[in-house]
Amino acid sequence: MRAVALSDEQNIAFLNENFINTWISNVELRRTPRKRAFMTRRFQDESKTFDRSYPLAQAIMKGWNEHSPVDCLILSPELELMASMPLNDFFDTELEGLGDEEAYLFFLEASLAGKKPGLDGSTLKPQSTTDWNVFFNSGIVVNSLKIALTHERPEQEVLNIFQTPESGYQDYTVVEIDTTAFEDGGMLIIDISVGGAEPAGSFDLYSGDSELPTEGVPQDALASAWGVPSCKNGIIKYPFERGGFFKLGATGDWFSEKGSINAFLAKVSVKSETE
Repeated sequence: MRAVALSDEQNIAFLNENFINTWISNVELRRTPRKRAFMTRRFQDESKTFDRSYPLAQAIMKGWNEHSPVDCLILSPELELMASMPLNDFFDTELEGLGDEEAYLFFLEASLAGKKPGLDGSTLKPQSTTDWNVFFNSGIVVNSLKIALTHERPEQEVLNIFQTPESGYQDYTVVEIDTTAFEDGGMLIIDISVGGAEPAGSFDLYSGDSELPTEGVPQDALASAWGVPSCKNGIIKYPFERGGFFKLGATGDWFSEKGSINAFLAKVSVKSETE
């Protein structure tokens, strides 16, 4: 794991941005009879032993998989178990076609999107073409939030997540879009697909020098697609006279549960005036 999935720069950046990363030894938690016996001998002359009653320890123990030497666990800030995958079963046939790095990123994204991989009988296998997870099969770079469109490459895709704020506020995931290569202008088109988790998404396009609002109706947006439901699509079109910079803000809509998370795929393209 450390030599492959955890050495990938993209995975490292995604982990650092979205998670508090830590590990704990199975020996410390006395996972097996042999480890319990060892820890008993280790602490017999000490006044305080390792306390397994702490909520974090209890959550980790709840996520254990039988006969697994290492488990990959995702816990919420409230210590709710969001995912649990035994390392030995991690890269199984359900993830066939994905590289090790992509498979691990798949696992992390599925956890944030509320898929609960490894829990309640759920898996990492995409269930349908409307499920956002299938986008991993197309080689999209996840968590790329800066794109530059050119005449040679006028279309790019961004796969990421958004979070639902308190009603009346904004909590944007921001995608920076560079269209400076199109000096004679064109039509900026953003095709948006929202993932299979519960919250709907709202998307606002701003000029590159805008300070994005954190509350209230986004009145300064150049164009918007609001309330795009789960597993549905939206579109933003904006004509510009000269290439420049834009910002796409993605957030949960105000009618979804605060703090809920979903994924989105944005296909960003420019049709130039000469086309």
